[in-house]
Amino acid sequence: MNRGGLPGALNRLVGLGYAVPGSVIAVGVLIPVTRLDNWLAGWMQELAGINPGLMFTGGIAAVIYAYLVRFLAVALQTVEASLAKITPSMDDAARSLGYGQGATLRRVHVPLLRGSLLTAGLLVFVDVMKELPATLVMRPFNFDTLATQTFTLASDERLAEASTAALAIVAVGLLPLIVLSRQIARSRR
Repeated sequence: MNRGGLPGALNRLVGLGYAVPGSVIAVGVLIPVTRLDNWLAGWMQELAGINPGLMFTGGIAAVIYAYLVRFLAVALQTVEASLAKITPSMDDAARSLGYGQGATLRRVHVPLLRGSLLTAGLLVFVDVMKELPATLVMRPFNFDTLATQTFTLASDERLAEASTAALAIVAVGLLPLIVLSRQIARSRR
């Protein structure tokens, strides 16, 4: 796979999201999201005479955007490793069989990428579930994830209640991992 030029530079830039702490990403995400909110509020004020307030800042959309910035590198690296297995000769063979681009994608690429897509989704799911700094900064009021609930209970020294949420994080992360490992073992037979 070609690593030069713009695609290689963008791939390295996306990889920084995983290297930077979640709280730094949250603050970095707040700046453009707040500017977008202020621009939309000003535009709606001029257009309709209403002030909608901040629509994205402190909302689920901002949290999802922060997660995207933070964990895109994890998914990208996993899928890219599987994409390297797809050679141009596979596309040529599919074309010689009369498949168009859509059929080639559906019948050749997707079956080869299915495992890595599931693995990427699982890795991102587990990382998002345990992400605390970005979630604490970006989350809406009265919105708790298992990680924020565990943190809140542990900081209040309610360790028995915090242990339940912490064990739930482990269990919810472990169950998909067991399913995925069984699927990988089944496909190797």
